[in-house]
Amino acid sequence: MAVQFAHSPLLTFAVGLVLVVLLLVVWDLPAFVGLTLAAFSVGLINSVFVQDFSLADAATRTAAEFGAGMEGIGIPILMAAIIGKSMLESGSAQRIVRGFQSLVGSDNSEFALWGSSTVLSIPVFFDSVLFLLAPLARSMRARQGKNYALYLMAVGAGGTAAHVFIPPTPGPLAVADEIGVTLGVTILVGVVVAIPSAAVAGLAYGHWINARMQIPLRDSMGTTTEELEERAQRSTDSLPGVFESALPIVIAIAFVSSLTVVDTLEEIYPVFTTVKPYVSFVGNSNIALTVAALVAALTYLRWSDLSRSLWEDELTEALRSGGNIAAITAMGGAFGALLAASGVGSYISGVLSGLGINLLLTAWLIAAIVRVAQGSATAAMLTTAGIMAPQTGQLAVHPAYLVMAIGSGGIICSWYNDSGFWLMNEIGGLTQTETLKTWTVMTTILSVTGIVTVLAFSTVVPLT
Repeated sequence: MAVQFAHSPLLTFAVGLVLVVLLLVVWDLPAFVGLTLAAFSVGLINSVFVQDFSLADAATRTAAEFGAGMEGIGIPILMAAIIGKSMLESGSAQRIVRGFQSLVGSDNSEFALWGSSTVLSIPVFFDSVLFLLAPLARSMRARQGKNYALYLMAVGAGGTAAHVFIPPTPGPLAVADEIGVTLGVTILVGVVVAIPSAAVAGLAYGHWINARMQIPLRDSMGTTTEELEERAQRSTDSLPGVFESALPIVIAIAFVSSLTVVDTLEEIYPVFTTVKPYVSFVGNSNIALTVAALVAALTYLRWSDLSRSLWEDELTEALRSGGNIAAITAMGGAFGALLAASGVGSYISGVLSGLGINLLLTAWLIAAIVRVAQGSATAAMLTTAGIMAPQTGQLAVHPAYLVMAIGSGGIICSWYNDSGFWLMNEIGGLTQTETLKTWTVMTTILSVTGIVTVLAFSTVVPLT
């Protein structure tokens, strides 16, 4: 029988926070082991305070949430590991980097990464874009010999801003539907909020932290630093062409975004309903990244001196690296899910919803605290949308601004219970301290800049 204690969700969150810091930071356990122990421990506390959560659930729910996480990201991360390894080793990533630099200049490479990440994350999930663009950031660092923190922040901020502000990405799309806002207005307001927010968090903060924190290249995604630096010095003639180099990215983006396009068009042209089953297959991220991985791997074989058996060994090594990343990322999500099972989201929402402050600020604050407590940006946004939807009639501005306020809060302070934290940590080859100083701070700046932008634009252009 569950023990009745009004503030038990807050206690559970506090214990989870202390545990994860103790296990990962103080005792320096491997991330997967530390997160597993933290998730089990939170589950044990839930068995005391949460109705219908048994002692056995502490183990089974952790395993189930880990499995659910692996279901969503297992194949994409493993295939992304092959894509990253193949693009780096074949010189494809280096060729794309040189193409970017020829367009914007070698001193402005961050703008190319920032723009690419922002645009690509609108039709494609952000994690897929991170898988595809992280190798470019690593290659730019190898070629330039500096600015790695800046390049990572440019990729991270652009993609994250699109992820929470601009439909048809799932978070803002679902929130807009819950609030009752038309898609066109939401996209327009989302772009207006996303661009300045991403510029401040990715470019301005990226330059600031980069001047104070030089992050070295480390072995990651199955590729050593020495191999990266060697390819950075190759002549362009010894690298694949631009089209062949970019083909894996083009295929992944085209396949995944095709489903978004068909979903949009079938509402206008019913004929697209007939092709949707086929597009749903190729547009699935598992299929899209698998095809992209095959194309990237064949380019790697063509442009390397490896025998087929050595080529297979190299791809297997990439899969080992990807397996570790997938396991850590999925367990980070499981830890967040066990915290959410404590009811911390509802607890925080109930405390804050009656404070009587500006509705936009209230929405931002609820989403922000729920996000920090349970990890998932999308879950925080949907939780807050459900609370705020009945109050939209009280708004003095267009409800699209409420969608943006919720998105701003939902992205704040990505830390140990967020799978995105571990993706950046592992794919970027960062230490946990470096990830906290870069990624965590960047997401917080993005959140704060977002709500300031929302308040400013809603005051000047209320759209009512």
